[in-house]
Amino acid sequence: MADSESSAVFSLCVFTFVLSRDLSEAAAKELTQTAVKYGGQVVEPKRDGTIPLDQVTHIISNTIDFPKYNDAAAMMLPVVKSNWITMSLARGKQAQIRHFTPDPRMIFSDVAVSCADIPSNDKNAIVGAVMAMGGMDSDNVTRTTTHICALSLDHPKCKVAIEKKLKCKIVLPHWFDDCFKLGKRIDEKPYLLPNAEILKPDLEDPVKVPSSQHLQGATSARPDYMPIPTDSSPGARPVLTVFAGKKIMLSTDLAIRNRLLKILEELITGGGGEMTDDVDECDWFICQYRDGPQYIRASHNGRTVGNLSWLYHLITHNEWTSPLRRLLHYPIPRDGIPGFKDKRITVSNYGGEARIYLENLITAAGATFTKTMKADNTHLITARDNSEKCEAARDWNIEMVNHLWIEESYAKCEMQSLTVPKYTHFPPRTNLGEVIGQTFLDETRVAAIYYPDGPEKPTASSKRKRKVLELANENSFSEGPAEGVVIGRQARKEFDVMKDSDADYAEKTTEVFGVPAPAKRRATEVSTPARTRHVRGGKENETPDTSITSSSRSAKDKALHRLSDLAPDIALYEKEKKRGINNGHWGGKRAADLIEREHLNRRSHSSTGNAGTEEDEQTNTEKRPTKKTKPSLKEVEMRVVLTGFKRWVNDKHKEDADRKKLRELGIQVVADGQPCDYLVAPQLVRTVKFLRNLSKGATIVSSAWIEECLDMKKVPDPKDYLLKDRESEKRFGLNLQASVEKARKNNGKLLWGLPIYCTASIKNGTDSYKAIAEANGAIFMVYAARSGTTIKPTSPEEDDGGRDPVYLLSTTNAEEKKLWKKFNDMAEKGNMEPRVVAPDWLLDVVMRQELSFDKKYLVSNFFN
Repeated sequence: MADSESSAVFSLCVFTFVLSRDLSEAAAKELTQTAVKYGGQVVEPKRDGTIPLDQVTHIISNTIDFPKYNDAAAMMLPVVKSNWITMSLARGKQAQIRHFTPDPRMIFSDVAVSCADIPSNDKNAIVGAVMAMGGMDSDNVTRTTTHICALSLDHPKCKVAIEKKLKCKIVLPHWFDDCFKLGKRIDEKPYLLPNAEILKPDLEDPVKVPSSQHLQGATSARPDYMPIPTDSSPGARPVLTVFAGKKIMLSTDLAIRNRLLKILEELITGGGGEMTDDVDECDWFICQYRDGPQYIRASHNGRTVGNLSWLYHLITHNEWTSPLRRLLHYPIPRDGIPGFKDKRITVSNYGGEARIYLENLITAAGATFTKTMKADNTHLITARDNSEKCEAARDWNIEMVNHLWIEESYAKCEMQSLTVPKYTHFPPRTNLGEVIGQTFLDETRVAAIYYPDGPEKPTASSKRKRKVLELANENSFSEGPAEGVVIGRQARKEFDVMKDSDADYAEKTTEVFGVPAPAKRRATEVSTPARTRHVRGGKENETPDTSITSSSRSAKDKALHRLSDLAPDIALYEKEKKRGINNGHWGGKRAADLIEREHLNRRSHSSTGNAGTEEDEQTNTEKRPTKKTKPSLKEVEMRVVLTGFKRWVNDKHKEDADRKKLRELGIQVVADGQPCDYLVAPQLVRTVKFLRNLSKGATIVSSAWIEECLDMKKVPDPKDYLLKDRESEKRFGLNLQASVEKARKNNGKLLWGLPIYCTASIKNGTDSYKAIAEANGAIFMVYAARSGTTIKPTSPEEDDGGRDPVYLLSTTNAEEKKLWKKFNDMAEKGNMEPRVVAPDWLLDVVMRQELSFDKKYLVSNFFN
């Protein structure tokens, strides 16, 4: 009997699989066989790749990033990860859906927690929150346990995990608290026992700036260049399949050159797509701004609308992704977001792509981004609450928030209130750059503001699109950390959740699907642990308590049914956490508690008597004036890049000392590639550093200026030290200051859209030429005479303009010479003028900041 039941685990299920980089075709095939073996049915996608939603009960996908996800949400169809099938088989019944959702907003969906030495009331609160956000709990530690929540390693559960070398993490309860506050899952490392970093006294020590995979190809709404992969690796580039069967329309507001337009058309049609100029015929509409009749019509008709950055992302990854998944993949508002126009915003503690992303997001929102911070700045966006800018922001009363504020303001198309706690929450020893780029655009808000009224004569597709959006929004959580998440339910005749009574629902849930029904709510009091907040000396003391009021067992059970039911408890939890620590209980005076208390006492200037009621604390805060403290270092006023600077050669100690002196003067030496105000050089040189920063329009000054700063311990006017190198200027035929002015006008687009090829074996390598070319907007590719770097054959009649030039950078070694004829033939067939030139052509063009050509640069002339 048991075998018969287990073999029919999926007897009422009809599956379909969504393939992605996280779910391969081979894995899906294996799971299909398993599902059928145990009573399920599997429906294949239609010929055009769409999912037959009307025929299925479950969608197996490891991502929500597929075209029919909104439709599934509107129909309340369960979308679950592939491991839901294996877990259901292991249990002999269908596993609960919530724990296996691929929606990244369910931040604990792959967490299985077991609580150790935590008071029972606190345990219930933590478990309730974890399960509400997609996690699971277990009374015992097993091989499936991912986290043990503990205050020390003394508990038997911790000892068992260590002895058996289980792959689970032993974390402080503060980790769950910080994750739930932010609505994002942060790294556990600072919370791991033993030796948790957050309990150590050196909380202000530097934290490594993380990278974010969520920002790949999504840092700008207007990319500087098209990221065509080079052909330097073995094998030809695979054919694009993402455009197969799709009609794409490019809007005129993109303002792209004919040559770039031709390249895009070639890629789209070569991948099975089709170009169209009719907005009613297109499947995807690509534009720059959220306005204009074509944008509105495409949106009303339910077309997929994205920008050039989104299109480039599809080309680069050859995989569909929703343009709403990443904020800068959707057309930007022409006039920004209301309320941001007069805001001046700067950034701190973010690096790399995250910093570029925030700069572009701030600009897209309509605010002014400033590299440095001055007293007229209105906001500081920071990944930690510890930096020179943070100190100055406190001193100047500048609003200090994390990136969630600007992301959610942009996503919801309106400025969010700074009183929302998560915008000003900074977990200790965590750089919030690790969770940047995870905010989705709110399609409902976009529709309400930018295309609110439907067309006068709505089509069937436009009606359906609006209905799908309304239902998906209605079925999603409307508040809390999981806002926007839809947890599907079974949609069969015998199981209509919306029509069943509570009793019928409970009975059918247990009997038909093996999912336990939610228990009736029963109020009781619990307490949830809260970390004492690290307080800076001289600032207002906030000493939150650990006492909260919530529901007991029902908080855990009801969380499985609806996260919004937890909203009152969460609000009360946040309110009560502001109370004094002296009345809190942590299950005894453990070492963790004592260390935190001692650290707080060392850092705080307030007496222990400050802990009291919320009203008392507010009164004390009003009476206590804000302490005015000067930043420990002078504000950074100038960022400089050095090239050819000989003072520090082979003397690291002197370099470190001089850098410190310069920093004290307000001058920061930055690495090449970072934003800079000045380029410092002894003379005019054609190095990568020099040419890249010249292309940015940086002011170029003599090395004597830096020498003077160091020797005189003051900053003379850099205008008096502008680089003058008459001999080199004469040799290269240019005026350096004129080149700088031209670079500022070109704005990095001197070579915009110009295809420049380079031989793989060129002297000095391809990387330096690539950096210089792309800094000026060129499309740079390594040429190896393979199919991945060919130009589409085009007759003169097909080309609407004259023959555009195409360049190949080359020297004269034998291996390179073999490529010249193939390159010339390829260009001729594409109705382009081939120019095989010495690398000096690129260097001189960039140095002069003028796109010109002289036959002397042809390899046949240059090297003779």
